[in-house]
Parts: sequence; C-alpha cells; structure tokens
Amino acid sequence: MNTYAAVLLWAIPAFLILVLIEIAYGHFKKKQTYTFMDTLSSLSSGMTNIIKDSLGLAFILISYPFILKHIGVFQLESSLLVYIIAFICIDFASYWVHRLNHKVNIFWNQHLIHHSSEEFNLACALRQSISNLIGFGAIFLIPAALMGVPAKVIITLTPLHLFAQFWYHTQHIGKLGFLEYILVTPSQHRVHHAINPIYIDKNLAAIFCTWDRLFGTFQEELDFEPPVYGTLKPSKSWNPIWINFQHFWQITMDAWYAKNWIDKLKIWFMPTGWRPLDVVERFPINPRLVDANNKYNPQYSSKWKIIALIHFVSINLILLYLLGNFSELTVLFRLNLGVILLLSIFGFTGLMDFYSWAPIFEVFRGLVGIFMLFLPEFKFLSYESPLFFGFYVSYFVITTVIGLWSRSRELNRSLAQ
Repeated sequence: MNTYAAVLLWAIPAFLILVLIEIAYGHFKKKQTYTFMDTLSSLSSGMTNIIKDSLGLAFILISYPFILKHIGVFQLESSLLVYIIAFICIDFASYWVHRLNHKVNIFWNQHLIHHSSEEFNLACALRQSISNLIGFGAIFLIPAALMGVPAKVIITLTPLHLFAQFWYHTQHIGKLGFLEYILVTPSQHRVHHAINPIYIDKNLAAIFCTWDRLFGTFQEELDFEPPVYGTLKPSKSWNPIWINFQHFWQITMDAWYAKNWIDKLKIWFMPTGWRPLDVVERFPINPRLVDANNKYNPQYSSKWKIIALIHFVSINLILLYLLGNFSELTVLFRLNLGVILLLSIFGFTGLMDFYSWAPIFEVFRGLVGIFMLFLPEFKFLSYESPLFFGFYVSYFVITTVIGLWSRSRELNRSLAQ
C-alpha cells in the first residue's frame, strides 16, 4: 500500500493538470465539455476510490496468487514477452468483468458511478467505484495462471492498465483511422458512455477493441446519432458516495416490495434493470429521455461555487497529506482520517444537492473533525506537522460556520431535480 500511495501522490496532480488542460482547450475551441459541479463530483468520486483502495477497504474473495498456485501448469520467468502476454490477459479479464457489470443487476451497482456523469470528459474517467467491496475479478485471469504468468507481473501491470484507460474519455479527439481496428479510442468509448438505444452496452473493451469485435459488442460511433451521456435512470446527485449505492438501494427496495419470494431473490441476478412486474406497476420508474439538453444541472450563485471550491481544495490537501505521509502514519490514524475524508465528500456534495439535512450534517462533520484532534493518535499533529495542524483546524472550523450559515438559507431539493 505504501508504493500505491506514493504512485497516487504523483498521479493525482497529473490527472488534475490534464483535466485543466482539457478545460482550457474546450474554452479556446468554444466547445466546453465541463460544467462546474459535475467536474467537482467526478474528481470527488476519484478521491473516494483512492481513499478506499489506499486503506484496503475491500475483501478479496479469490486472488490471482491463489489461482496461480493451484492451477498453474508452467512457471514463466519475467521477460518482455511475459509482460505482453500478461497485459493481454488482464485486458481479456477486464472485458468480461466489464460485461458482467453491464449485464447483471447486482454488478451494475459497482459500475454505475462511472456512467453517472451526463458529461463526457477526462474528469469522468475518474468516477471509479467504492461499492466493489468484494474482489472476484481474478477468476477471469485463469488463462494467465495456466500459462504461469508471475503474480508480481500481474500486480505491476494492473494499475498501469487502469491508467491507460484515462486518455480516451474526451470529445476533442475524432476517429483515429486504422487504430480504430486495434485499440479502444475516444470515438468508441463515447459510444460506450451513451444511452442512445443503438449504443447501450456496446464497446466494453478497455484497451484492445478486438474483444468487442470478437464477441459481438462492437458499435461504431455514427455521425447521424450523436451520443447522449449518462444513465437511463439518472442519479440526479453530485454525491459520489450516494451514487455508488443508489442502484443497490433501488434493488433492495424492489426486493422488499416484491410479493413473490422468488422475485425477491432473483432480482439480484437478473439482467440490469429487471424489476418484478408487481413492483413496476406500483412503483414505476420513468427512464430519462435521450436528449442531450435534459440534464441534472441546478444553477449556483458565485457564493455557492466558492463554498464548493473551498471544500474540494481543502479535502484534496488533506488527502495529499495522507498519501504523502502514508508510510509514517499509524493504521488507526489512516483509518480515522480516511473516514473524515469520506464524510467530508459526502457532506459537501450533499450540501450542493440542496438537501435540507445537509447543513446540520455539515455542522456535525465540522465538530467531528475537530473532536478527532483529541484522540491519542492525532496528538502528534500539533508538534510534528504544525502547518497541517493549523490548516486542518481552520478547515473544520470553516466547515462548521458554513453549515450554520447555510441553515438560514432556503435549501430546496426541488431546485436540484
């Protein structure tokens, strides 16, 4: 985890710089693909994923080393060829995990966050899941295990494989000629993120579009069918933690209200979007119209934008402190700070959604953040990291003040529908 945290310490600023470059380019070309709160929501989603992964908040049901140990036929030594084979195997596994996520109700919950943005840009690439708490993807790496690909090669290449999927989340790059037959390109991935009927559940590959062409899930971007981005049941929220579990909550409610016990069980494993007929009749859900102008886009005054930016920048600085000092911090401190960061992301995005409970939650969050300083594992901050200590105190005092101030404002959730 220490190595992972060190890599992220460089990756986060790099991703932010690339996002800013795309924003500037869109402004220059008069084709802006970013909106303010959608961007903060996407970047905040990336932060939740980083916190979850760096703290190891997941249970691995089956690991690649376990599979390799029990079914490996050969034992390959590390070489350039082995790395190439491993990368192809990882991409193959990624395709099938991705396809499963799109096709089965319970698995869609852990992928919905990535499709929840109604914009398409580099920032939305960072909308990564925190609801994938049980790891099972290694089962699709059986081909690599049979060939004896060393576990360290898989472990090294997996994050690189993920990072390599960042660049094609853009509307500023057109079709790329012969590369369209080999690699996943921005044009192909725009199709994947679209809700147009012809585009739904297409182009599931991560790096090599060969898998889509082989297994019948390829669809070219059509000039006469501009992609409309998002999900058929829009999230209507900037809160990445809520979005992560929104579909799970919907399935749970449907299972609760279903009259047939078989329906209560099978709803979890049915195709994405399946609901019992009696539940559909009692609680209908109207899908979003395929209209690029029909977006969740509440308007904010400059005052609210400044508040959102203060929270976003401050939470980022606290996260960078966590990653920058990861190896020196105790496990208990990491966990407590991680919880505070997740509460902070949940709180400020809830406030930006105009929920009536959000001001009270923000006051609560500010007081909890300050209270943390009295815990034994936080005592060292005042003398070992006085600058961070002062910033930390200031931020949570400001959070409390903003929460109290916003209580006097009229927070009407209907404004954000």
